[in-house]
Amino acid sequence: MTTDSSSKICRRCGAIGNEKYCGNCGEPFAVKRITLHSLLHDVFHFFTHLDKGFGYTVKQLITAPGSMQRRYVEGDRSRYQKPFSMFFICGTIDALLRYWINSILTRYYHTGSEAETHFFHQYFVLTHIVLMPVYILISWLLFYRSKYNYAEIGILILYNISFLFLIAAFIFLPKLIWHFYDTTWYELALFSVYNTISFLNFFNDRKKWIVIIKSLIVIIATFLIANYVEDIFSAITG
Repeated sequence: MTTDSSSKICRRCGAIGNEKYCGNCGEPFAVKRITLHSLLHDVFHFFTHLDKGFGYTVKQLITAPGSMQRRYVEGDRSRYQKPFSMFFICGTIDALLRYWINSILTRYYHTGSEAETHFFHQYFVLTHIVLMPVYILISWLLFYRSKYNYAEIGILILYNISFLFLIAAFIFLPKLIWHFYDTTWYELALFSVYNTISFLNFFNDRKKWIVIIKSLIVIIATFLIANYVEDIFSAITG
């Protein structure tokens, strides 16, 4: 098979064409070399064009908690990071940041716990993946009379906990300055406020005072279970 001088071969599928993009797979024929400028442009674009994906999902979890999850359940899904991948990414960010800070504290300031450091490095995300069905079950039992099933309530919880991971990571940062700073009660307070707002927006057809009480039960139960299991894991694996 012969090609004229203007023909191009797609690097992805091997098809031949003369246009800007491959007619077979849609890949551009011209492939630009990766440069520092292009990498910086991608980073800038990520933080300034939050129209879909991870950045957009975080923005919506900040500005429209609960409402975002309700829209996702109702079918508006293409712009959002998928719930489990969102959970995994945010959990990994939280785990790595806590591991890094704990490592600094134990190595240079002789504070913190080596067992806790090891837990964040090896088991943090896995623990919450295993516990996730329990977290969802607690919410579903309290809201089983709502119009949402177990899986749909699971969407609410997955996104909520994903954002709570980011909140927890942010709260943990001051330990680099105040080494004995206890984050527990700050986490519980902020988690309770965020979870309540999110539940009010998601279950917007229910009585507000009932949603508030149930959302507080959910976050306190989830928080206590998570901390209890984390303590056990740290003791066993430390």
